[in-house]
Amino acid sequence: EDPDTYAMISRADTIGVFQIESRAQMAMLPRMKPTCFYDLVIEVAIVRPGPIQGDMVHPYLRRRRGEEPIDYPPGLKHVFERTLGVPLFQEQVMQVAVDAAGFTPGEADQLRRSMAAWKRRGGLEPYRDKLLAGMLARGYAREYAEQTFERIKGFGSYGFPESHAASFALVSYASCWLKCHEPAAFAVSLINSQPMGFYTPDQLLQDARRKGIRVLPVDVRYSDWDCTLEFADGDMRGKPAIRLGLRL
Repeated sequence: EDPDTYAMISRADTIGVFQIESRAQMAMLPRMKPTCFYDLVIEVAIVRPGPIQGDMVHPYLRRRRGEEPIDYPPGLKHVFERTLGVPLFQEQVMQVAVDAAGFTPGEADQLRRSMAAWKRRGGLEPYRDKLLAGMLARGYAREYAEQTFERIKGFGSYGFPESHAASFALVSYASCWLKCHEPAAFAVSLINSQPMGFYTPDQLLQDARRKGIRVLPVDVRYSDWDCTLEFADGDMRGKPAIRLGLRL
């Protein structure tokens, strides 16, 4: 829970960072302003076709900023409290189906399977009547039941399990911590791992230069095959420069 790391994330200074380096993620980060690990779990999950098409992004952001009341039935507090009443994860959809609509755990798992990304469009429609009937029988308003189903349909266009998002967020956080506190080592490691990600070695080096890191050219006297860190006078306590490797 390093504040400097979260401040960097909130500025969308995430070039080269696993999962939150895309343009869409970088546009969302200053709006979300993650300040703790669970915020990052939500960030990873919310910029997906499922939550976007299920109209979950803007309600979540408005509720997070205090511009819209956080609204969910009291009986579903255990499902929605952490996501401010907005279903963002597959596990939440399964829990709603069981607790609010009377699905058996097996039926809820079939619903989860129908939400999978590879399913054809319309794969959730057979569950509509059962979900609505179950929620109406348990006292939920028709408008809320229909809204719930529409949001669930969004997951047919790819929504994350919470466990998956948390695992991704842990790698994202570790990457951000390294980028924040050891930016030269982070840049060198990324370049030595190419080809990967959204960014070319040149873009990664431009990002490093913006952070005040010196970039030394390829030189047959000093360069290894990979890019390396080079310290003035061999002082490992000083600020390292990046020595470009012969791989470039």
